[in-house]
Amino acid sequence: MTSALLTSWGRYPRYAQTPHGNTWRGDLHARLIQVTKAHGCTLPFGNGRSYGDSCLSASNHVLYMRSLDRFIQADWTTGVITAEAGVSLDEVLRVAIPNGWFLPVTPGTKYVTLGGAVANDVHGKNHHMRGTFGGHVRRFGLARSDTPALICSPEQNAELYTATIGGLGLTGILEWVELQLMPIRSSLIETIHIRFNSLDEFFALSAELDPAHEYAVAWIDCLAKADSVGRGVYIVGDHAGNGRLEYYNEHGWSLPVTPPLSLINRGSLRLFNTLYYRAHKPGRNRSCISYEPFFYPLDRILNWNRIYGPHGFQQYQCAIPENDSARAIAELLTVISREHQGSFLAVLKRFGHKESPGLLSFPLPGVTLALDFPEQGETTAKLFEKLDAIVRTVAGRLYPAKDAHMLGVDFRTAYPAWERLEVLRDPALTSHFWQRVTA
Repeated sequence: MTSALLTSWGRYPRYAQTPHGNTWRGDLHARLIQVTKAHGCTLPFGNGRSYGDSCLSASNHVLYMRSLDRFIQADWTTGVITAEAGVSLDEVLRVAIPNGWFLPVTPGTKYVTLGGAVANDVHGKNHHMRGTFGGHVRRFGLARSDTPALICSPEQNAELYTATIGGLGLTGILEWVELQLMPIRSSLIETIHIRFNSLDEFFALSAELDPAHEYAVAWIDCLAKADSVGRGVYIVGDHAGNGRLEYYNEHGWSLPVTPPLSLINRGSLRLFNTLYYRAHKPGRNRSCISYEPFFYPLDRILNWNRIYGPHGFQQYQCAIPENDSARAIAELLTVISREHQGSFLAVLKRFGHKESPGLLSFPLPGVTLALDFPEQGETTAKLFEKLDAIVRTVAGRLYPAKDAHMLGVDFRTAYPAWERLEVLRDPALTSHFWQRVTA
């Protein structure tokens, strides 16, 4: 149990959270009541990997869930596991891979907890094949302040099941999660890297190769200009048909302190983007690598969020409907390049048509673009206003798990089911995000 004050991963906005520990899942109801009586409201807090204010309680007091990290049951014949909500995806991989199983969906960090993965209905490089994380959750236990503990599934307490998946931790405290894993024959990933010179090339590659591969994603040079706007590296991957089944156990290095200024600036971005683009040779370059660098390249740098300096950063992640995707993405990248603001990790990928069971799930058929920006006050706010206007015009949406600025009207328009979630919200639970976008 940590005694330090907690923040979101983006470290913006700065609402430091006081953690209240939990040792046993059977005590969650009583602990929820206790903290609520003392502070008015609370919120479950996992490993702090949400970027904005959706993981920050409006009272600045949270129930710290990471200590609920026990496995309850595992059937390695069927690949169904049950674990407490504080178990991390990394801890799932540690036991699942040697037994021939893998996460059916994983985001870009393995340090998310199971509870956080459900609450944000995370997606990964294989959304076009397997949808969101919530689509593989068979059932879960939910502790609420106003009822005894509940079991939720598509057949049992179904309305709370759909509201909790992608429900931002507002419907109750997840006690445990039962998850269906995906079988694999190897922990190696067979990859193809393809350098492309324009957005048109990206969409052509995506149309050709996405249906043939489990995983697909593109890195974008967000500072490229004119005819080079949208150039990048397209990457597809599949689990190898044979090879070792090994959990990746190498430790990366940590950024020990926060520098006084952001290390991400116009000069460092342009240098990194140019070098990364040129490091990939023309043609279709094949390799076979461990799952770790393929799925979690940034996890090898612990506390990498510190590189953005004391003011933190914001991630801008939007989903653009299919029919308008090419035009809107081009407009977004043009604005970002013109404003000389960008990200060394700009990700573009196509969402598929598999619907999530979650009420407020983020993905929609089309594409998603995600970029990190150092927090620069009014400069960042003005850039986001321009980007929001483009997304709004094509009826796109922003990702609540990454957001720290979304206007309430944009949230309520993009997520009309928010009113159903508000009816089902546990009255003891609310966040700075929820107050901001529903007020």
